[in-house]
Amino acid sequence: MEDDREVVRWWRDLMAQKAMTWCALERELGEKHDLGVSDFEVLDHMAESEHGQYRVQELADAVHLSQSALSRLISRLEKAGLVCRNMCLDDRRGVFVQITSAGLERHRQALPTHRAVLAASLSRIQTWPRDPTPIR
Repeated sequence: MEDDREVVRWWRDLMAQKAMTWCALERELGEKHDLGVSDFEVLDHMAESEHGQYRVQELADAVHLSQSALSRLISRLEKAGLVCRNMCLDDRRGVFVQITSAGLERHRQALPTHRAVLAASLSRIQTWPRDPTPIR
């Protein structure tokens, strides 16, 4: 029973750290770059991709959003001129989301803020005190 309490304590600590990191990212990215965390994550994935674009479903999987939530986010980014949607030439049902030059510039400006917040926040995380027993 003691092991269960330790696991739960670590789980709660992890969730608290995630919430604190998310809030710090929201505050800094919002104030300095007019971006939310999910906005930045979408731009970050596209900026890192080989061609600056993703299929919508692949992007949804990468940023851990439902397709409907991602569609709303893409619409906001599209209105801001940071991304555009393109039809897939090979599959007419497929839609690509592509980062624009304005999106690349906003990402470039926000990247140091994002990484600094992550570094500051994640440096405070304690490591698991022992090797966890594999889950069976």
